[in-house]
Amino acid sequence: MFRRLFAALALLVTAVSPAFTDEGMWPFDYPPTGLLQSRYGFTPSREWLQHVQRSVLTTGGGTASFVSPDGLVLTNHHVAYGQIEKLSSPEHDYVRDGFFARTREEELRCSGLELKLLWETQDVTAQVRVVMNGPGTAEERNTKRKALLTKLEAAFAKKTGLRVDTVQLYQGGEYWLYAYKTFDDVRLVCAPDEQAANFGGDPDNFGFPRHDLDFTFYRVYVNGQPYRPEHWLRMTERGIAEGDLVMLAGHPGRTNRLRTAAQLEFERDLDRPIRIGLQERRLAVYQRYAALGAEQERRSRNAMRGLENNLKRERGFLQLLRDPSFFAAKRAEEDGLRARLAKRPDLAAKYGDAWDRMAAAQAELRTRARERSLREVGRVSSLVDAANTLVRLTAEIEKPNEKRFREYQDDQLGVTRFRLFSRAPVYTDMEETVLADQLQMAVDSLGANDPWVKLALDGRTPAELAHALLSGTKLADVAERQRLFEGGRKAVEASTDPLIVWARSLDASYREMRAWQEKRIESVEVAEGLRIAEARFQLDGHTSPPDATGTLRLSYGKVAGYPQTESFVPPFTTYYGLFDRAVAFGDRDPFTLPKRIRAAESRLALATPLNFVTTCESVGGNSGSPFVNREGELVGLDFDGNIQSFLWTFTTADYQSRSVAVDSRGLLESLRKVYDMGGLAEELTKR
Repeated sequence: MFRRLFAALALLVTAVSPAFTDEGMWPFDYPPTGLLQSRYGFTPSREWLQHVQRSVLTTGGGTASFVSPDGLVLTNHHVAYGQIEKLSSPEHDYVRDGFFARTREEELRCSGLELKLLWETQDVTAQVRVVMNGPGTAEERNTKRKALLTKLEAAFAKKTGLRVDTVQLYQGGEYWLYAYKTFDDVRLVCAPDEQAANFGGDPDNFGFPRHDLDFTFYRVYVNGQPYRPEHWLRMTERGIAEGDLVMLAGHPGRTNRLRTAAQLEFERDLDRPIRIGLQERRLAVYQRYAALGAEQERRSRNAMRGLENNLKRERGFLQLLRDPSFFAAKRAEEDGLRARLAKRPDLAAKYGDAWDRMAAAQAELRTRARERSLREVGRVSSLVDAANTLVRLTAEIEKPNEKRFREYQDDQLGVTRFRLFSRAPVYTDMEETVLADQLQMAVDSLGANDPWVKLALDGRTPAELAHALLSGTKLADVAERQRLFEGGRKAVEASTDPLIVWARSLDASYREMRAWQEKRIESVEVAEGLRIAEARFQLDGHTSPPDATGTLRLSYGKVAGYPQTESFVPPFTTYYGLFDRAVAFGDRDPFTLPKRIRAAESRLALATPLNFVTTCESVGGNSGSPFVNREGELVGLDFDGNIQSFLWTFTTADYQSRSVAVDSRGLLESLRKVYDMGGLAEELTKR
């Protein structure tokens, strides 16, 4: 279904020059001030940038923002979906019916949700380069790099009193320390019903026009009281118009624009096909489980929706990577860079073989790619993940801090413990079903005689093993997980819990695979990624932004429709369009008009803008990101991109690619006239 579209888009990669696009997802440490001034006559001040930066949070997969002085937080409904589902029950289905707390006492605390706010950064590239350009093998330098970063993180954490993460930019060309404020008392305030948040469902997904109220509100508490943020974004009722400058602040997940051709070939040939196969099979299992009854459907729908959404993206990415014209353009771009490097003998001698070394690492990665992916069964079961964490954590914690796995070092232990002791509901029967199929897929793909398969099954069928593990474990009880954690390695080694015993039996194979990955692949990618980045800097400086890494970025662009076939897609939709689309499809699912909106028809100003599109670049992870105007006011909420925006993961193009947003005016209209949440609307708009 994507073939002709992506063939046309691939041609645009060479036809559209980046010089004429609103390119980039820029770190706040070096924002595109020159481009903003030259194209839009706007230069954000240092105070403006800090205000926006310190208003925007990450949910660990999406974005959110403070939107009131009383700790109110805005994100997407689909970002919050998992939390809404966890708080639901057969008696109170908040996904289906919505949730509306009209007093602070009615707000519900979320389980296992942590929000992070970037507060300070520090550039440590120079220190890392000393190590990476020093003596030793790639593996030895990689080990020194990790030890150095552990010390630098600890020092910065001590200085700031905050949690610190290392961030690599430009595929390892730069290293930064990001210090975050963290919040774990987060309470649900308001979420519309799913039909309003996801009107049009899968058919409208990655398309435009859209008519979705894809929003949810949380409130952050500290010491039992609403948090008073120093910075927050006021929602404006003035709105925006076609052609207006808007800026998007969020946490885009991953882009691969600076990856080498060899790395993209690995993605094309193995990585994404394997991922798609795993996800397709997992979706089919959830669908079979959901068909067992209403409660099973409620439990599994978040996973199904996430898989359906991600599969559409993954298939689109794979189609693009398989398009010959797209790949020819990427290859020509790389060849051009290497040709320019060859004209500088000094630089060629220093960096010229980096691409070949990277290609050799990708060739070796191919030999174990399928094996590596199929062993990761912990991803499909929270209980298996808890068992693996207990086995690995209690062993790692006995080592010196700098020699531990990254996730078990001192500055990360808070995160690990927070996840390990989550009180989110566990549906053992669902996890058993999915785990059994994951194990069966390993048998089907790797073979019954594969050493890891034989070790994992120990003479049992996948179904028998999954049932024995999940019916016999006590790890669904948080108190049991706490007991084992506090007892340390001795308690874990003495445990007879079947899941713990199984995790212990597989621990050596996990460590062998991880050591191979770090020695043979990671060390090379880190070293050669740095050399390629340094070559780019020598030739071009910092004229282009780094790839997205899940960290805070600023994009810019304008509100703009786009040409499509022989017509034109307008930049805005309205409530009129929502009613019309429901009527045009006979009010059939997924175009059924939400009941509350139908009941509010006479009260609604139907011409109110509901959704809009912009040229601001966004990718997965930007969901929930605020769109702000020149005054730093919130004018919209990012929730999707059109299908043409898939290009942004691999390149930049400004022809039809668009980000899709909920308009602040449509959101406020719904709070006041559909959901009887006028008090919340007042909190959002008061000065």
